Amino acid sequence: MATNSRESKVPVALSQGRILQRMLRLNSVSVSVILVIILGTYLISPDVQSYLNQRREIVEMEQSIQLAKDAVVDMQAERDRWQDPIYIRSQARDRLYYVLPGEVSYLVMDSEGLDFSDTSNTLGALLAQQRNADEISLEVSAAKANWVDSLMETLLRSAMETPVEE
Repeated sequence: MATNSRESKVPVALSQGRILQRMLRLNSVSVSVILVIILGTYLISPDVQSYLNQRREIVEMEQSIQLAKDAVVDMQAERDRWQDPIYIRSQARDRLYYVLPGEVSYLVMDSEGLDFSDTSNTLGALLAQQRNADEISLEVSAAKANWVDSLMETLLRSAMETPVEE
């Protein structure tokens, strides 16, 4: 009986090996099907790639169109604001420092470098005093020195001199 059980195990192992060989054995039909699939994939892949690139470009263009539409809406809103006289007046006040008749405009300037010992308390008097003039004139005054020479002198002094500490 022991020999009988050995014989029964061997054919089962051989039959499983034969089944595996049959499964792995390729005939001409299966080889041709695999080749057709590979060839089709190779031929279609450039078209698929160009399709995906075109879809990406379409999405980018749609986004840029939406941004342009948003910009147009913003520009139209800005144009509509400039049609309002109150907005124009506020922009003239803010940007150009315009005032209405009867109003007084105050402009705050940096106070460094100005001498506040003047008793007239006007900025024009302070500037006139710093300019060594008795009054501010509306006429053009001639320069005492050539501005190019003054500029060159300033540049050379700034490059060569060291600042003096007080």
